[in-house]
Amino acid sequence: MTAQPAEKMPAEEMPAEPRRYDEDLPVAERGSGTTITPYRDGPLIVRGDFRLVDQDGAEIDPGRETIALCRCGKSGIKPFCDGSHKRSGFSAPSAPSRPRPAAQLRQDG
Repeated sequence: MTAQPAEKMPAEEMPAEPRRYDEDLPVAERGSGTTITPYRDGPLIVRGDFRLVDQDGAEIDPGRETIALCRCGKSGIKPFCDGSHKRSGFSAPSAPSRPRPAAQLRQDG
């Protein structure tokens, strides 16, 4: 099975309320490299100039500049999101609940 970007999903697999995840990004930030944004209870949104490769180094064509990557593990088109997180009740914050140890060490340094 070949992975498809979300825009090519059959209608029955589309999330109930499609959301344009790039609409809330300030225009000034849209052309400034790559950003990865974990959405609360949703996917990882990757925007900008990036390469997506599998563990063997083979390139995966995302078909667009902004993609949603599955974070819940339930998508039928992994690594892309198909909205399954809503049906499965996936829950995760947008930001870490506590700082990573390495980040704390750098601040204390």
